[in-house]
Amino acid sequence: MFKRTKIAFGLASATVAIAGVLVAPQAVANSKAEKVAIAMDKKVEAMELQIQQMANMMEAMQSELTQVQTEAVNNSSDGRFMELENWMASVKNTPVQVRTKDNMIFFRGGWAHNLHSRNGVSIHSTTALGSGAALGGPNGGRGDSEGWYVGAGFDFSLNDNLFGLMDNTEVLAELAVQYKDLGTTNSNILAASLGGGGLTARTVTVSSVQVTASPKIKFMKGSKFRPWIIPIGLSLNVISPPSESITVLAPGIVFGVGADYNLWEDIYVGIDGRYHEIADQDGVDQDGFELGAYVGIGF
Repeated sequence: MFKRTKIAFGLASATVAIAGVLVAPQAVANSKAEKVAIAMDKKVEAMELQIQQMANMMEAMQSELTQVQTEAVNNSSDGRFMELENWMASVKNTPVQVRTKDNMIFFRGGWAHNLHSRNGVSIHSTTALGSGAALGGPNGGRGDSEGWYVGAGFDFSLNDNLFGLMDNTEVLAELAVQYKDLGTTNSNILAASLGGGGLTARTVTVSSVQVTASPKIKFMKGSKFRPWIIPIGLSLNVISPPSESITVLAPGIVFGVGADYNLWEDIYVGIDGRYHEIADQDGVDQDGFELGAYVGIGF
């Protein structure tokens, strides 16, 4: 009985051992497979998470790009529209101004007055020869103090706001030339008469030519009526007949004031007054003033 029990116990132990040997590798294999599967699942989950994150980032970037493009289009359209609106508003609110030309050619003329009647080599003279002491001839007459003038000139625009000091105040450069006639008088030179063979006096026209270059300040740019001033300008004066010392050229300065009116299209009419202060050359005094009118053409 004991022997049988021992044999059965041995058989059972062997069976259990064999079963353990057989079951242990399978359990180990199952455990490794589970670990690999879990690791694979984790890697897959991580990759899926990364892919989802990348997809989210791409979606956000696409959304941001779309928003930027939309804002750019809207801003461009709004900017152009606002610029157009501002331009239309400025045009609407800008007062209508007279069409003007900045430059002008003008033709002037009028009354001239010298402060002193002048001498000259062939008119009234203080020399012995001029007084007739040498030849026994008459002393000629002085030039008149009253006369007339004609001239022409150009206005060239330099600036529209007095170099930043005053709006609608134009600065121009004027270049002009004029002829002044102070009448005729008897010459102190006696000449032989062709008809009777006697001596007779000739007549002499007392005149001068003036060339001036001046800055001109013209106000109220854009209106039809525009006053102006010449604060000071340079003049060169050629006289005829010459002085008793045969001087024909004298420098001087000129001041002026006037105004013009846009009559029609580019046609202007105006008035001006000027005063000339001229250096005395060998006793010849040419100081005087002028008052006249002019017609101008804008260009």
